[in-house]
Amino acid sequence: MSHAQPHTDRRLPTHPGQHTDRTVLISGASIAGPALALWLHRYGFTPTVVERAPELRTGGYKVDLRGDAIDICARMGVLDDVRARSTGMRGGSYVDDRGRTLAELPAEVFGGREGDDDEIMRGDLARIMYEKTHDRVEYVFGDSIAALDEDADGITVTFASGAVRRFGLVVGADGMHSNTRRLVFGEERRFKRHLGAYISIFSAPNDLALDRWETYHALPGKLVCAYSSSGESDAKNFLVFRAPELAYDHRDTAGQRRLLVDAFEGDGWMVPRMLDNARAAEDFYFDALALITMDRWSKGRVVLLGDAAHCTSPASGQGTGLALTGAYVLAGELAAAHGDHRAAFAAYERVMRPGIALNQRFAERFAEEMTLSSPRKIAVRMWMLRILPHTPWKNLVAKKVREDIQKAARAIPVKDYTAHLVA
Repeated sequence: MSHAQPHTDRRLPTHPGQHTDRTVLISGASIAGPALALWLHRYGFTPTVVERAPELRTGGYKVDLRGDAIDICARMGVLDDVRARSTGMRGGSYVDDRGRTLAELPAEVFGGREGDDDEIMRGDLARIMYEKTHDRVEYVFGDSIAALDEDADGITVTFASGAVRRFGLVVGADGMHSNTRRLVFGEERRFKRHLGAYISIFSAPNDLALDRWETYHALPGKLVCAYSSSGESDAKNFLVFRAPELAYDHRDTAGQRRLLVDAFEGDGWMVPRMLDNARAAEDFYFDALALITMDRWSKGRVVLLGDAAHCTSPASGQGTGLALTGAYVLAGELAAAHGDHRAAFAAYERVMRPGIALNQRFAERFAEEMTLSSPRKIAVRMWMLRILPHTPWKNLVAKKVREDIQKAARAIPVKDYTAHLVA
């Protein structure tokens, strides 16, 4: 992949009493960053995206797009692309340690989906967002922010490469372990709240010959899963285990693999094979289920977006949707404020915060439900899932699950900013 080359930006003029913060550096090229860049370009801003990785990261797990996120994908013009790359999941099942099916549910119940809700692999969505923006937005791969020096008119950014450039605003869309947040607000430990579990996901051979299906096996304090999605020849292995906060470097993949093996070694079903897969996987992912909670998401000309500001963890099932919604709101409020970052950042937080709080509460509850603590609790859960399709109240249960998920998925009021579009 060709890398965009840094250059010195033309310094924008300023006028007394008016802020025209039209050059925006966005740190992070996953989902939130490119989505923000797309909207900023349409509102007449000049965004630049810097990404530490040497090329676009296309790995990851399947992510839900529900409610507001679907509406925003349609407004961005990417919904048809999302539909074309849908995981197409047909359903899921729970099995015992000998692989015998204990319970089975269709995809709409298993995933709590409703109406136009969809699901896509994170890497596919990242590529869609990049392809939608790369011909109109500058991307700088293989670099990162090393220092920020703000004054009354803008921010001088020093990059790890040694390049120095000038921007009106800086947005940290660089994930739960945000470098931007660390530089401006302080160390991660001040804002991270551990939910008591760790998650690992990676590509693996499709040993179970799964066809758009996910198969789970529950153990006390643990959950393991293998799934395949539409158009993929391989599968994903997904493992969760409860543990107090562990000390490790989030960039030390070898150390993370050791933690995973230590947690699951000796367990049955497909677990030994999954651990072998983890050792070999090139896209190995491991992290805590954790929240990021902050009193404010902006400081001066710097603002945080997505997981950098308010990580809800994979337990919420809403992280990607909230990233898309947050990008839409932040760009829209900057446009509505005619580039006045102080007014825009305040409005962005007012719109987003109540819905973020709801989703973080949802994540806290579900993190515990993912990893039941005893064989008895697991047995009760399996019994309930097994009898559910045969009960007269199955539709009520499914409806209640969907209502809770939809409430979280539509927790952010989506305003109309089309009056400010210029492109």
